[in-house]
Amino acid sequence: MNKLFLGCIAWLLACTAQAQFRVEVSGTGLTQFPIAIAAFKGNEGMTQRIAAIVQADLERSGQFRNVEGNLAGLDENSRPDLAALRKQGADALLTGSVTRVADDRYEVRFRLWDTVRSQDLGGQSHAVGAGEMRRVAHKIADAVYEKLTGEKGVFATRIAYVTKSAAVYNLWVADADGEGAQSALRSTEPIISPSWAPNGNQLAYVSFESRKPVVYVHDVDSGKRRLVANFKGSNSAPSWSPDGKTLALTLSRDGGSQIYLMDALQPGAEARRLAASSGIDTEPTFSPDGQTVFFVSDRGGSPQIYKVAVAGGNPERVTFGGSYNISPAVSPDGRSLAYISRVAGAFKLHVMDLASGQAQAITDTSADENPSFAPNSRMIIYATQQQGREALMTSTLDGRVKARLAGQSGDLREPDWGPMGK
Repeated sequence: MNKLFLGCIAWLLACTAQAQFRVEVSGTGLTQFPIAIAAFKGNEGMTQRIAAIVQADLERSGQFRNVEGNLAGLDENSRPDLAALRKQGADALLTGSVTRVADDRYEVRFRLWDTVRSQDLGGQSHAVGAGEMRRVAHKIADAVYEKLTGEKGVFATRIAYVTKSAAVYNLWVADADGEGAQSALRSTEPIISPSWAPNGNQLAYVSFESRKPVVYVHDVDSGKRRLVANFKGSNSAPSWSPDGKTLALTLSRDGGSQIYLMDALQPGAEARRLAASSGIDTEPTFSPDGQTVFFVSDRGGSPQIYKVAVAGGNPERVTFGGSYNISPAVSPDGRSLAYISRVAGAFKLHVMDLASGQAQAITDTSADENPSFAPNSRMIIYATQQQGREALMTSTLDGRVKARLAGQSGDLREPDWGPMGK
């Protein structure tokens, strides 16, 4: 299961380069905000339906449910019958329109209503190209989410993941719902462990193109990249500090695999060993304040998650339930730890409350891998097998609402959820 502890890389069947995902939401949250979403006037003949994208985004968060109503003909300038919608069970209403202004440019407007208080909650306008309808829909979903929950939405963020098709490996960057995938790198050698920089513009990853694992930092928009770690032996598992100035990574240059820190901005920077053990230390990840590194070690006889101060000191064990716990990810708010635990031979995604140490499995699948938190800490993306297929999934922290980002065919691996702002 764990490519680092078992010394192998699990690569699965091909995923077509042009695969389009569909979001399939399952489960019901304990409390969900009922919202009615009208079809955007003028959007009818277009491939990308804004209202449908917004609805899928909100439902995937686990905090909203769609309410059907008589919404025909409404746009942002309409004065809707809010009382009638309230009787139908909707606490909010979203309306909008798409108007062609010049060439392939469009103006997208929307307005949000509170049906309980009969209030206009305001709206926005976006000028976009014909190919930007999905992006603006995600921005609208973010605006609705923030207005109604008081927290930032993450629908306009990006994810990264890796596929293998025949003998070609691809590092992909896609919208948070899996759509709009663009290849950032193609290689005939393995690509593993993509990790977003806090600026949302760069990815660190491991490439085997030099016939051994080395770490690159890749500018996603320009395609330019630079080699940052090519020490003797293996260079793997890069992870960014919250300020983007430091990379934690696993090096075997001094013998066994150990955790090191190095300057991410200085070419040719030296690496500082963070902790020492006679076992394998790997999979480092920073706490949100940048003062602690969580990592996996078998120093106690089996893989468990530990943490150590960036300034150094004695590592402290974090996981105690089960004999095999790997792939730590700390939520951006610092409250939760996601990881993979082997339970009766099944590899299941767990979430721990760091304050209490209480943890629970949140999936019913048995081959979960590589969890990564959304930047608002409300969802987790991970890879798994579901119904005999490899897939990317998102889940709420309680496991009640999940969405499968399913490709037309093939396998998806190593997801990492990017930060806000991109």
